[in-house]
Amino acid sequence: MPEHDVSAAVRIGIRSWITAAKENDMKIKLTSVYVNDQDQALRFYAEVLGFVKKADFSQGPFRWLTMASPEDPDGTELQLALNDNPAAKAYQQAIFQQGQPAAMFFTDDVQADYERMKARGAEFTKPPTDVTASKIAMLNDTCGNLIQVTQLMRW
Repeated sequence: MPEHDVSAAVRIGIRSWITAAKENDMKIKLTSVYVNDQDQALRFYAEVLGFVKKADFSQGPFRWLTMASPEDPDGTELQLALNDNPAAKAYQQAIFQQGQPAAMFFTDDVQADYERMKARGAEFTKPPTDVTASKIAMLNDTCGNLIQVTQLMRW
């Protein structure tokens, strides 16, 4: 077989493998956090955390509201879902009372983000703290949730 034919076959094989891998890769495109006030949540997640609004539309009493990272606006979306379901409200209140975060966001510099968010009015329940392999901070999103901000330590 001539060399260029082998090369072409390898390229086609690699392209097929990449295409198959892309077709079979499962991705997280959306996750939700329950909030008790969507307008308040929109302000907090945009103005304090720095996310950008991705979608915001209503149909009757239902409002679909999502946020995304400004660095990856087409990446994973966070739905700010109204906790108007009794089970959702009970879940939200229970994990808040246990001190468990409803969501965890990652950063390269927890201390800098802590200072930035604090200056914008964020109420932290835990300042930047070193824990195993990371540094974390925890804040109240003013909508019924604790949010953890995490910086993974580089080894």
